[in-house]
Amino acid sequence: MSDEVTKWLARTALPLAGLSAGGPVDDLRPLGAALDGVRIVGLGEATHGTAEFFRLKHRLLEYLVTEHGFTVLAMEASASAAPAVDAYVRHGVGDAAEALAGLGFWTWRTREMLAVLTWMRAYNKGRPDAAKVRFAGVDPQKCGPSLTALDAFLRRTAPDRAAGLLAPLRVLADAAPGSRPDPERRLVHEAGELLEFLRGTAPEAADAHRHARLLVRAADVVTRPGRHEDPEETVFAARDRYMAEAVGDLLDDPAARVALWAHNGHLAKGRYGRAVPAMGHHLHARHGDAYYALGLLFGSGAFRARRLRRLPWSRRRAGAAVAHRIGPARPGTLEARLAAAVPGDHLLDLRGAAGAPRAVREWLKGPHPARSFGAMVPRWTYRLHLSPLSPAGEYDGLGYVAVSTCSGPLPD
Repeated sequence: MSDEVTKWLARTALPLAGLSAGGPVDDLRPLGAALDGVRIVGLGEATHGTAEFFRLKHRLLEYLVTEHGFTVLAMEASASAAPAVDAYVRHGVGDAAEALAGLGFWTWRTREMLAVLTWMRAYNKGRPDAAKVRFAGVDPQKCGPSLTALDAFLRRTAPDRAAGLLAPLRVLADAAPGSRPDPERRLVHEAGELLEFLRGTAPEAADAHRHARLLVRAADVVTRPGRHEDPEETVFAARDRYMAEAVGDLLDDPAARVALWAHNGHLAKGRYGRAVPAMGHHLHARHGDAYYALGLLFGSGAFRARRLRRLPWSRRRAGAAVAHRIGPARPGTLEARLAAAVPGDHLLDLRGAAGAPRAVREWLKGPHPARSFGAMVPRWTYRLHLSPLSPAGEYDGLGYVAVSTCSGPLPD
């Protein structure tokens, strides 16, 4: 990396006074110009189990809500179960920890995420409904609450059809994406029949229709293959496309501005493996510069993830979420280069790089190796895993956290 690039990174970076919410936001205000006209800010993470990412995103959410009028926190979490979380943050209904558990993802059942919901509830308390910040899920997985709601609705309105319509769809409560590949798409047809039945017999039942549409999306994702000659026919492409559509639905309200919480890979404006369009790819294609993707990276430390095991006599299995430790980023990686310019926690706005020196613009085009860990990682080799990343091609901004520590799980 040339001295010119290093100097530009050091000069352009926005050092963070801290990662925790609740304090002054003077260090964040320089982002204001970049967010002018932005309706969706993607808040990424290189791991699902880093406490510092959660804390920084909490701080950024508070800034976006209080300084820029953002109205929704949307998460890579169950769209079916999210209304229970929304009821808590807007109206104080139920229990925050139970609502988090209902989302069905171990990644969000943390002390850090509970602090986010607690802040949202405190912010909303006493405000008129139109001024409250909402919670929404955008992932078509984990549809148990939708099945429960539709079961109650059908038992009231069409008791003779309830069991027959819902019985084949019960699997959608927990079935993982791609877990039931089926070229005939029988689950999709059955979910579609339920939706058509509701449209014909209860055309005004908007909430029932919403739950049924979620089941159609979930069935599609469950029955898609992991591999296909057309990458856009895979389960990965379908899931990200549906998540982008769910974000777009939130923007039907012209006053809505969305903070979108998800993994870096989903928020990127490019494609997985240069083939599968990410959620951010769809959002950028549809909304242009009204979508701002902020990827978060880290230097060293530890993070939580489920340990993936492949035994010779069985299919691969994932164990419990445990700590995974990793040392400083290797020379030549994106993280190492950011740390060389600014060792501490900082943000970097890439939209202002158009006028940067040519060497800088070429470097920002990348690609550069960078770390990216999902909810599951292999037992030993995760330390070696790197993915190519084009900073300016995939993101509008980057955040760097020097030290990662494990997110704090809530008790069962």
